[in-house]
Amino acid sequence: MNDNRIEGTEHQVKGAVKEGVGKLTGNTSKEVAGNLEKNAGKAQKNIGEAQDEIEDLDD
Repeated sequence: MNDNRIEGTEHQVKGAVKEGVGKLTGNTSKEVAGNLEKNAGKAQKNIGEAQDEIEDLDD
């Protein structure tokens, strides 16, 4: 497992929390920022998974 998968998961969790807090408090900018971070984390995690698959092919 590479760093992109780990960091991507961290960003997904942080983003989901920010998004939830934004919804609860009515803070639209925090909600949007959380959503963006969550989706960026998903993308980063997917990149990490692809990198792992490529490394597995090399073995």
